[in-house]
Amino acid sequence: MGSELTLSVMFGFISSVLLGIVAYFIKQLHTDFKSMEKDMSEVKTMALIIKTEFKTSYDIQNKKVEYLEQRINKLEINEIRNHDHEK
Repeated sequence: MGSELTLSVMFGFISSVLLGIVAYFIKQLHTDFKSMEKDMSEVKTMALIIKTEFKTSYDIQNKKVEYLEQRINKLEINEIRNHDHEK
């Protein structure tokens, strides 16, 4: 009976230690996931900022191209008129 009690206590102690170790690693894993979630949120925010900056730059470049196309069209029209008047 004494050896069964000692064996039972030893099994209970080992089980408690193992459960404690598992709980520790689960806690660490939870902390890592929270940290990763925060990092992913920062990455998402930075990606959105970069996307917005590129879109703004793209829009500005399009406006410049449109303006230059209008100027070229006006210059071509003026050149055609000047060429017609010279004839």
